[in-house]
Amino acid sequence: MTFLKILQILAVILTIVTGLVSLVWPRSVQGFTGLTAPDGRGITEIRSILGGLFIGLGIAVFVLATRETYQMLGIMYLAIAAVRFVSIFVDKSSVQSNWISVVTEIVLGIILVL
Repeated sequence: MTFLKILQILAVILTIVTGLVSLVWPRSVQGFTGLTAPDGRGITEIRSILGGLFIGLGIAVFVLATRETYQMLGIMYLAIAAVRFVSIFVDKSSVQSNWISVVTEIVLGIILVL
């Protein structure tokens, strides 16, 4: 197994773990993302989008196990990074957690697209 393949598998596992944390402990994402959920509706959104979507996409990569599924996940991360980068300036949200996120998304996206 190549070093790149190991990094790709770790990126997918990180995606699934991020989803699991959001699903099981939805209020824990508030400190890093800035998202707040004052009621059940907000909690459901965090569980379903940050939880279910990340878990589902990560599992899909492992189940389908094709180069294209890894690339699809990478493109998702790069798209999130692109929107986040623009949004940092448009929304005046230049905070450390946003910059950490954009760098992480770019790194994961590149790893997965290669």
